[in-house]
Amino acid sequence: MATDLKAARDIQHGVIDESVVPGTVHMVDLDQTMQAKHSKAHRDIVLVPTPSDDPNDPLNWSPRRKTMALVCMCVYVWFNGIANSVVYSVLVPLSEALDLSVGDLNAGTGYLFLLAGWGLLFFQPFALQYGKRPTYLISTAATIALTMWGPHAKGNGQWIAKNVLGGFFGSPIEALPEISVADVFFAHERGTYMGVYAFVLAGSNFFAPVICGFINEYAGYHWVFYVPSIFLSAAFVFLFLFMEETNYDRSTSGIAANPGLEASLEPGANLASPDKPSLAADSPETGSLEAGQTKYKEKTFLQRLSLFDVSRKQRMPYRMLLSLRLVSWPVIFYAGFSYGSYLIWFNVLNATASIILGGAPYNFSSSMVGLSYLACMVGVIAAALYTGLISDWMTLKLARRNKGIFEPEQRLWGFAVTTVVLPASLILWGVGAAHNVHWFGLIVAMCGTAFSNTCGITLSVNYLVDSYRDISGDGMTTVIIIRNTMSFAIGYGITPWLTNLGYQNCFISAAFVGLAASSVFLLMTWKGKSLREMYRVKYWELVKKQIDMGMLHG
Repeated sequence: MATDLKAARDIQHGVIDESVVPGTVHMVDLDQTMQAKHSKAHRDIVLVPTPSDDPNDPLNWSPRRKTMALVCMCVYVWFNGIANSVVYSVLVPLSEALDLSVGDLNAGTGYLFLLAGWGLLFFQPFALQYGKRPTYLISTAATIALTMWGPHAKGNGQWIAKNVLGGFFGSPIEALPEISVADVFFAHERGTYMGVYAFVLAGSNFFAPVICGFINEYAGYHWVFYVPSIFLSAAFVFLFLFMEETNYDRSTSGIAANPGLEASLEPGANLASPDKPSLAADSPETGSLEAGQTKYKEKTFLQRLSLFDVSRKQRMPYRMLLSLRLVSWPVIFYAGFSYGSYLIWFNVLNATASIILGGAPYNFSSSMVGLSYLACMVGVIAAALYTGLISDWMTLKLARRNKGIFEPEQRLWGFAVTTVVLPASLILWGVGAAHNVHWFGLIVAMCGTAFSNTCGITLSVNYLVDSYRDISGDGMTTVIIIRNTMSFAIGYGITPWLTNLGYQNCFISAAFVGLAASSVFLLMTWKGKSLREMYRVKYWELVKKQIDMGMLHG
């Protein structure tokens, strides 16, 4: 217990204690005795990480600015996600139009996923070096052009080239929004907003077939690509005008105890009083903040719209190599494996939906195949609530039961439900199709698979950020590389797997694979903290090095 209490005060004024297990924090101040900043809404909850006194620190933004940052992130993810998911409900007609087999189309999607992972080796360091705002804008502009190319990419060579470039420029969608959420929100509320991200990411992928099936049927396959491009262009204008930079260079990490200050802080609240320094902007007119002898000036509207972040020493090559080295860290590898083990079933579902529902005895039109994806949207919404609000509530409850100490493994218990739902959904989908079950049974299977997929996104990412927040920007690149390499492999494997085994045997084996992969969370709840302890010294040495190099961003 002494070690856990010590974890609550692991960093003070930039001094790092290497005896602290990363990720273990004192989140709930049961006795109201900790000299640290607390949430105004819940006065027993300690703010993790501790915000600075600077009004430009995203953790100190007003609720309105935080909401706008979340909206901009969602706009980027939603419209880019749709643009990269337009082919799923029109595989058969697109195959005929582009003179490609369904296998070639699925293989091309595999290349898109592969580059969406490996492309992060460039774009994640680029975003942390030069700014997240310009990265989002470059990604959106390139995706507009590549989506317009889609209906003209005839032949396997052009189709692969289109998907390789699409994956590379679309790669920020895979990892940057998670880091943007961590930039702006505290640990006790992060699950809720990660749930929002997971809903938008998975929802965009499942919503695209809903509209694209109708577009193909009534306007032709060209407009399946043109319509998302039009909306994406409008999204680009919106992001240019309203998206702010969330990079913020920090000199401390974790909980910074402040013996001279006992304050409850909610971002945007003015806590100035005769005996307490102000922790928010003095007034809308001055836009500055003074804490002790330090004076900060809040950015103007035009400064917030700058395409250039603050000047930093070149660290991109270092970050690229670091992301590759982090593959050997057990917690980070597990987060990537967990994410990937749920995402591959999303790929399997998309690769087979048009074939199963469009064939006998169902004979769905492309528009009806697309409409069936509304079941996936129901699953996504349920998962976002389950892994968002419910996960945060469960985390605080478990932390209070653990004498106020939060352990990242506490979130992993959310996988208990998906370990049952995922294999059941795969069996219902494949065995049901083999035995011509009523179409509603397949719709239920789609809902369950989408629910599990979305849970995998949120819980896996939260586990990484909760465990290693200070290097989560680099760690997310590693996670997505692992995840998307798995997706690339399944893109090549699903067609021969289905052809050689048939629906029933293919999905029975898939269900057992899914059960085994999902059950790994039990091992991590048992040994996760020991693994974090094993890499404790390496982690703090890396954090200290990043502080010295000016690389610790919030």
